[in-house]
Amino acid sequence: MSLYLPNKVTLIKIIEETPTIKTFVFKPHVSFSFKTGQFVELTYPGAGEAPFTPSSSPNKKDEFEVTIMRVGRVTELFHNAKEGEVLGVRGPYGNGYPLDDFKGKELLIVGGGVGLAPLRSLIYALYARINDFKKIVICYGARSPQDIIYKYQLDEFKDQTKVEFRLTVDRAEPTWKGNVGIVTTTLDKLPIDTKSATGIVCGPPIMMKFVSLKLLELGFAPDKVYLSMEKNMSCGLGKCGHCRLGKYYICKDGPVFKLQDIKDMWDIWD
Repeated sequence: MSLYLPNKVTLIKIIEETPTIKTFVFKPHVSFSFKTGQFVELTYPGAGEAPFTPSSSPNKKDEFEVTIMRVGRVTELFHNAKEGEVLGVRGPYGNGYPLDDFKGKELLIVGGGVGLAPLRSLIYALYARINDFKKIVICYGARSPQDIIYKYQLDEFKDQTKVEFRLTVDRAEPTWKGNVGIVTTTLDKLPIDTKSATGIVCGPPIMMKFVSLKLLELGFAPDKVYLSMEKNMSCGLGKCGHCRLGKYYICKDGPVFKLQDIKDMWDIWD
């Protein structure tokens, strides 16, 4: 696909995840593939575009999914789109997760809110080669039970050998029977060797900050913690400068970074 011009995709399905988050299933008109962790620019013709990380399996070639929170003008356009509309996509861009480097390791995946969307693609990729990894622990936190995305899929995430899934919400409802507390409360008594394990984190910046600090406290090595730093991306090509992070451009050098490489930058969590 072109790095500069959008290619046509047909919106074939819309899944309402929460009152403000929807998953969109697209069928590309030309051959399309991506590596888990890479991002694309979705275009609403004549109105604008925005960067998103696909939330579907990178092994599925005939369609792809993007989970979008309604937070502004362009995302509002996508939320108002109808099945059957022809939209645009360009990319993929950036660098994804180094799956081969995870081979033989114990993995901890920590997601917050809509940050589970890029991690969902990673989870699919890991499950496709589950025997390559010793153990996988997935921790996910949402503001409330109604803010949990992929509710219809949580049992599928749990129903795997070598996998432990932990779920929490910040605020409970009367019918909620699970854990209550921020996502760092799920990181106690981890069934893995934290000094040799690999951590992967994606979510709101403040959540990523405190999860990263917690992982370091637990003994994770900074070069074994991976962060998805996609918050400030704009053009996707390293031209506009909006995603500059110290000496890096998130869109070209990321969006996946090792904590070791960016932990000393003062504005990392802004």
